[in-house]
Amino acid sequence: MTDSGESDETLIARYTRGDAAAFPVLYRRHEMRIWRYLERNVGNRATAEELMQEVWFAVARDCVRYQPSARFTTWLFAIARNRMLDSIRMSRPQVSLDSLGYEADAVVQQLTTEPSVGPLAAAVVRDQANALTQAIGQLPPEQRDAFLLQIEGDLSIEEVATITRSTSETTKSRLRYARTKLRALLSEYA
Repeated sequence: MTDSGESDETLIARYTRGDAAAFPVLYRRHEMRIWRYLERNVGNRATAEELMQEVWFAVARDCVRYQPSARFTTWLFAIARNRMLDSIRMSRPQVSLDSLGYEADAVVQQLTTEPSVGPLAAAVVRDQANALTQAIGQLPPEQRDAFLLQIEGDLSIEEVATITRSTSETTKSRLRYARTKLRALLSEYA
């Protein structure tokens, strides 16, 4: 099945009206973005897989609650964030930043633009992806969450603020501090 070219909002409306064919299109369109957001935040593939299922079950179950006044991606990432926070609360009081030092296959694939690159270039990309993953893991949780919501969700500052229940100014500050810290942490790779 190919992507229909329809907007997310049109697809979720079709699904809500009983058109089951619209759901796989939405899933494929947003699967990797949600996966990366969850995995980078929880740092555990098994937990991320479980959360991924919960997110998409919630989308299927709660599609009638979606309000077209907000972008679908804002609603989707809010669901993902809420599921992630619930999981963190149930499993441990805080996210361990040390747990994010894993091999980030999805990041490597995302950063690799040319499939025919040689082994040296592939090693450089892998090192850069690992450095980025580790640097993101060193951000304070509020900054990391805002940064990943904006990058993975392609969300505006206002949408990130809505999801995180903070003001636009607070969100701007978190994003500014996150970028500053990431620049400092990644300066050796520049």
